[in-house]
Amino acid sequence: MVNPNMYYLNRVMSSLFLDTAVPGDERINFKSIHNIPDFWKYMEGPLLEGLYWNAWYASKKLYNLKNSSRIYYENILLGVPRVRQLKVRNGTCIVYRPFQSLMDECYDKYTSKNEDTLSFGIDPEWKYSAPTVKNLWHWGYVGVYRNGGYIFTLSKSKSENKNKFINLRMNSWITRGTRVIFIDFSVYNANVNLFCVVRLVAEFPATGGILTSWKFYSVKLLRYVSYYDYFIASCEITFCIFLLVFTIQEIIKIKKYRSAYFKSIWNWLELLLLMLCFVAVGFNLYCTIQTSLLLQELLNSTENYSDFYFLAYWNINYNNVIAVTIFFAWIKIFKFISFNKTMYQLSSTLSRCIKDIVGFAIMFFIIFFAYAQLGFLVFGSQVDDFSTFQNSIFAQFRIILGDFNFAGIQQADYILGPIYFITFIFFVFFVLLNMFLAIINDTYSEVKAGYSIGRKPDFELGKMLKQTCNTALEKLRLKKPPTEESKKIVKTGDLAEQARREGFDNTEIQNALQMKKWKERLEKKYYSAELQDDYQPVTQQEFRELYAPSGKNHYVLYIYATSFDHKCNLYIGAQ
Repeated sequence: MVNPNMYYLNRVMSSLFLDTAVPGDERINFKSIHNIPDFWKYMEGPLLEGLYWNAWYASKKLYNLKNSSRIYYENILLGVPRVRQLKVRNGTCIVYRPFQSLMDECYDKYTSKNEDTLSFGIDPEWKYSAPTVKNLWHWGYVGVYRNGGYIFTLSKSKSENKNKFINLRMNSWITRGTRVIFIDFSVYNANVNLFCVVRLVAEFPATGGILTSWKFYSVKLLRYVSYYDYFIASCEITFCIFLLVFTIQEIIKIKKYRSAYFKSIWNWLELLLLMLCFVAVGFNLYCTIQTSLLLQELLNSTENYSDFYFLAYWNINYNNVIAVTIFFAWIKIFKFISFNKTMYQLSSTLSRCIKDIVGFAIMFFIIFFAYAQLGFLVFGSQVDDFSTFQNSIFAQFRIILGDFNFAGIQQADYILGPIYFITFIFFVFFVLLNMFLAIINDTYSEVKAGYSIGRKPDFELGKMLKQTCNTALEKLRLKKPPTEESKKIVKTGDLAEQARREGFDNTEIQNALQMKKWKERLEKKYYSAELQDDYQPVTQQEFRELYAPSGKNHYVLYIYATSFDHKCNLYIGAQ
C-alpha cells in the first residue's frame, strides 16, 4: 500500500506549490502568506505557474527539454482546478454597546449556523453552491468546514485564469466574512501509476490574518496493472481464506470454553485482530467499488473539476486500518516467544507489573495534567507550544525527551516560567519516571529469580519445535525412535533410573534427588502466589537439609539465593 514513490511524488508537488516564491518578492510563498494581498500574489504567480507547468497537455508537447532553466515534471493535471470559499454572515457576533458607534459589522468564527449562503454577485463564483452528500467536511486549524460555498473553476488558459484572478481581486471576492478558501486539484503520474490529490487551505480566523495548511495524498487508484499487482491480488484472496478459517476456529473455542475464553488477554487480542481484518476487507471492497464506479467518470470530465479527494480520503483510511492491523499482528508474536529465556522474562515482567504501572500511572498523569493546565494558562497566549491544552500536553512530553524552548517560556513570564520548568523537571523527570523504572526493575528481578528456581513458561515453543523435528527425523529414518522402556521412563518420570542408564552413581543420584525435593519445597514456600506474610524465616531443619554431607569426608553447602520482598534468616553452624 505504501512505496517510496509516494514520498518522492509528494515531495515534488510540495516543493512546487509550497516553496516556490512570488516573482520579485522572494519572501512570499504559500507557507508565508499572512494577509489578503499576499494571497492574491500567490494565486496570480506561483499557483498559476505550477498548474501550467504540470500541464493540461502531454508533457512531451509542452516542454522544451533543451531549456534547462525550466523544471520538467511528468505529471498531468486531471480536469481543472477548483477554488472554493466559505463565509459567515454579518451580525453573527455581538458588539459591546460603547463600541457600536465605532463599528457596525461583526463576523464571528465559522460554524454551519453562521455560514453565509446569500449570493453577492451575478457570475457563478459569486453565487452560493449547496453542499453535496458525497463531499467530505474538512477539519482545519480553527474550525471544521463543510462542503459547498462560493465556487469557481479555472480554465485551461493561463492568461484567462490570471484575468479572472485580477477581476476577483478588484471586486473584493474575499471579504471580511471570508473564513476559508480551498484550492483543489489532482494530477496523475503514469511513470509510477500514482494519483496525487492536492488541497491547499487558507483559513481566515476571526482574529485576522491567514493560516495556511495543505494535504498531499498520493494513492494508487489503478491497483491491478502489472504482474506484481496480480500477485498482491492473489495474496489478498489467500488472506481472506485464512481470515475465514481463523474466525471459525475462534467461534469453536468460544463455544467450547464459554466465559473462560475471555479470561486470557491473548484471546482478546485475537478477537481485536479479527475485527480489524474484517474492517480492512470492508474498506478494500468499498474503495474498489467506488473507484470502479467513479474513476472513468472523473477521467472523462476534462472540462470540469474532477473530485478525486473523496477516493483518496478513503484509500488513506484503508491504509491506516492496514497499518493498525499489522501493528497488533506483530504484538501477537509475544505469545510465541517464550521459547527464549530473555523473551520469556520480558513478557512475564510486562504482564506481572501492568497492575502496578496502571495504579502509578494515575498519580503520574494527575501531576502531568496539572502542569499542562498551568503551562496553558500561563504561557498559552504567547508561546506556540502552549497555545492549546493539547499542545501543552505534547510540549511536556517533548520536555521529557529533551526538546524544549526554555527561552520562550522564560520570556513569557520571568517568574513563573523558570519555576514551572525546574519543578516539572524535578518531580516528573527525576522522581516519577524513575519510580516507573523502579517498578519494572523490581518485577524483573522477581521474574528472573522465579525462572532460576524452575518456574518455566506454560507454553514453550522451543520444546514443541524440538519434538516436531524429532518426529520428522524418526519418520525419515534419520534418527532411531526411543525404545518402549525409555518411553516408560519418560512417561512415569523415573529420573533416577534414567540417570543410572547415563552412568551416574548412587551417591550423585541421591544428592540430586535431595536437592530437587528441597528446591520444590522452597519454591512452594517462598514463591507461592497466595503468600501474604512479609516475614518467612528459613528453619533450622531446612538449613540442615542444605548443609548435607556429600559422602566424601567433607560437606557441601547448597545455597539458593532469591530476591523477594520478604526477609529470610540463615542459620550458620559449625560441625
